[in-house]
Amino acid sequence: MYKLVVLLNPRFTRPIEAKKLKIKPAGKIAILLVVFGALYGVMRVTGLWTKLFPGAAAQEASVPITATLPRYVNNNSTAPIADVKMPEKGKFDGGGDQMRGLIWAWNAQMGMMFANGGPETTEGSLMAEHHVNLKLTRQDDAAKMQDGLVEFATQLSQGNPQPTRGAHFVCIMGDGAASFLAGLNATLEKIGPEYKAKIIGTAGFSRGEDKFMGPDSWKQNPASSKGGVVTGYLRDGDWNIAMKWLGDNNLKNNPDEKTYDPDALNWIATNDYIEAAEKYITGYTEERDVVKNGVKTGERKKIKVDGVVTWTPGDVSIASRKGGLVSIVSTLEYSAQMPCVIISIDAWCKNNREKVQAFLSAIFDGSAAVRGNPDALRKGAEVSQEVYQEKNANASYWARYFKGSEESDATGKKIRLGGSSVNDLNDNMLLFGKVSGSANVYKAVYETFGNIVVQQYPKLVSEYPAYESIVDTSYIEEIAAKSNFKASPTPVTTAKTSTSDTTSRPVSQKVYDIKFETGRASFTSSANAGLRRLMVDTVIAGNTTIEVNGHTDNVGNPSANMKLSEARAFAVKNWLEKNYPQNFPEGRISVKAHGQTEPIAENSSENGRAKNRRVVIKIRSAS
Repeated sequence: MYKLVVLLNPRFTRPIEAKKLKIKPAGKIAILLVVFGALYGVMRVTGLWTKLFPGAAAQEASVPITATLPRYVNNNSTAPIADVKMPEKGKFDGGGDQMRGLIWAWNAQMGMMFANGGPETTEGSLMAEHHVNLKLTRQDDAAKMQDGLVEFATQLSQGNPQPTRGAHFVCIMGDGAASFLAGLNATLEKIGPEYKAKIIGTAGFSRGEDKFMGPDSWKQNPASSKGGVVTGYLRDGDWNIAMKWLGDNNLKNNPDEKTYDPDALNWIATNDYIEAAEKYITGYTEERDVVKNGVKTGERKKIKVDGVVTWTPGDVSIASRKGGLVSIVSTLEYSAQMPCVIISIDAWCKNNREKVQAFLSAIFDGSAAVRGNPDALRKGAEVSQEVYQEKNANASYWARYFKGSEESDATGKKIRLGGSSVNDLNDNMLLFGKVSGSANVYKAVYETFGNIVVQQYPKLVSEYPAYESIVDTSYIEEIAAKSNFKASPTPVTTAKTSTSDTTSRPVSQKVYDIKFETGRASFTSSANAGLRRLMVDTVIAGNTTIEVNGHTDNVGNPSANMKLSEARAFAVKNWLEKNYPQNFPEGRISVKAHGQTEPIAENSSENGRAKNRRVVIKIRSAS
């Protein structure tokens, strides 16, 4: 232990007469500063300072914007493919200059893994057949992915048509693209507007492996999560899952990761999803100022990690090494939320159109092979381990968690782990709304989650690039044109049309402001906004059934009102089926009429009656 020794000069041990002590103004100020500093230190340690002078938090907690993203029944199967040529071991030396990709360890890329045959393209692989030489490198840090694209664009702008540094492309979660591209393209546009990054296609989907994990009590009673602490990589796909869950349950999020709000869900930020899992496993804690309604209360609280947002292998590590958490909600429920998008530099893609199309075609062919042939899946899993180099994992690990697996965690609790799917050309054309009668699902996803990050972090992400400026579907459209593509509709679960349905559970319900002409089932001109919002919410729902519930006010005859509410519900059903038949085929939507029997406001005023004239959409899971 160090000791503090104070030596007293004898000539200062005798009392000094006040009249002999002359202190200059500067000295007086210095003494006051010392005294104030000491007093401030004592007040900070005791908490008295924040009680007397509470400061505002970065932003008051708020309920995230809601969007209906219901349950999806995972299904990676397709028509079986008997004969699939397996990649060889030897390195492919053709294909011209090597392309370089930075990717997360993510099973949604399984088709790409199989297509490449190894970390670098092998002989006999689909990439080799398409004359593409590709090197895949695991990179879990999104900031370093951005750096790779900036470095590539910088060299490209300096006159090198085939840059030797940086990355030709990256793969990220598509629902997090708004925040990823907001900062990235602001930097790239300084190099030149032609060098901004664009989404050129997708490789697959997360269908369960990305999840919000927490105590079982949160799942049974969402309100019990108030004051909970979750760790994860903020403003990205897994964080989005928790935001949607909060919004669906009308619960607040505290966006300030430096404070603690007992009435909201709180966050501990990490650099990646693996660190998030480790913080829970190791029992990470820290001390924070307590806030109420965005204002510090003067209290301090030691917080610990209660929940995690992560994906495989993060969820597997949590379950096997510590356990105790359940999947509160995941991309198994939020089925269309998280496509694996491929992002590249616009100028390079335009100057290398044939190579870009060949690269995407190989991925699409690889996805079809993985879906239809178990040998292709096994090979893709082998390549995944070669690329990801995950500790304590092997090929069977990646194959198992691609399909998804229900297992017992370290405490004996059952939990579903993993779950992804791969995207072929058909999936891409449907996702981007390039099939007649299909909605642009990805635009709905991009804008929905872009709006959320702006709402929660307006200072960090005040705006995000417009959808039309960051997506270029011309490559997949040209592939489709060359291959005489014919769309296959996305499989859906048909709904029962009976007045009661006890075989499925409602995942969410929402009231939509769809205006009808008085006493009729005809839409007014102002109904378009409500119908558009309804389409966006329900099209993201994927393989679920939709129940349209019609309600009226009490003006008129009750029997006539029952018929009117049914007619209005059918009008909504018909509008969806007519305008987006690929997404809403016959049998997916059912109708219920309630007339004036379930008012939500007093019918004694026009305002109350307007609230009662409503359409309520219930989304039901398949089981």
